[in-house]
Amino acid sequence: MIVGREGRRRLTSRRSSFRTIALLTLIPVFALLAILVWSFIAMNVRFPLPAAHKSPLRPAPPPAAAVPHRGDIVLILDDVGFDHQPVEEAMRIDPNLNFSVLPNAAHAREVATLLHEHGFEVLCHLPMEPEHFPQVSPGSGAVLTSMTDEEIARTTIENVESVPYARGVNNHMGSRATADSRVMQSVLSALPEDMYFIDSRTTPDSVAASLAHRMRIPAATRNVFLDDVPHDDAIRRQLEELAREAHARGVAIGIGHMYPSTIRVLTAEAPALRREGFRFVRASQAVR
Repeated sequence: MIVGREGRRRLTSRRSSFRTIALLTLIPVFALLAILVWSFIAMNVRFPLPAAHKSPLRPAPPPAAAVPHRGDIVLILDDVGFDHQPVEEAMRIDPNLNFSVLPNAAHAREVATLLHEHGFEVLCHLPMEPEHFPQVSPGSGAVLTSMTDEEIARTTIENVESVPYARGVNNHMGSRATADSRVMQSVLSALPEDMYFIDSRTTPDSVAASLAHRMRIPAATRNVFLDDVPHDDAIRRQLEELAREAHARGVAIGIGHMYPSTIRVLTAEAPALRREGFRFVRASQAVR
């Protein structure tokens, strides 16, 4: 078949048009591929910053030195359970603060339950006969030296049961009762098996802790009263004495009350004591 010049011109024209259409079709494809390649590079390759923008290399700071442990402090707040006491403020001092609730206080059960629900250790602040009784009174339901052994045991049990969640007992007043071996024998024998006794040591003649140890009842003795003089400066000095005792002995027990001055000083000074290496612990951790 002979194709004339005009036929060849038409073939060439059709081929040229096909190539043009094909090229025009491929341009968007190549453009899309170029965009995808650039996006991949931008996401996975980090280009070096100009020298002026480079962050200088700094050595890592040395780890903070651990504060050496200097001693354990047991803080017990007595006479808990009355109106208008700064209980909420006291609970913010330290989670290991201990609260001793008076069984004959108006809100003994309510406050003991509240403290337990917030994770605090609760004690029964057992009222006991002081010197100069009845002129000096420990309140209703107290253990008295005139009671029989059976009466002492029953009174002790009633008081303990009036303070829900109590883990231990410490004496409220009791300078005469705690010096009487017969009375203390009856008190300690009446305690539930899992309870401990903290001797508030309201008299140097107390036999409470030594007798408890002989009876194999977990016990310990108060080292420092914080607020016999309920003023900030005096309480602060007593707290310093408690810290010295804790450092010398390994553990020391301080007893205070729900006075605004006591709560104020403890709130201010507890963080500093922790920073110095003292640890606040529960009374149940200090008995033996």
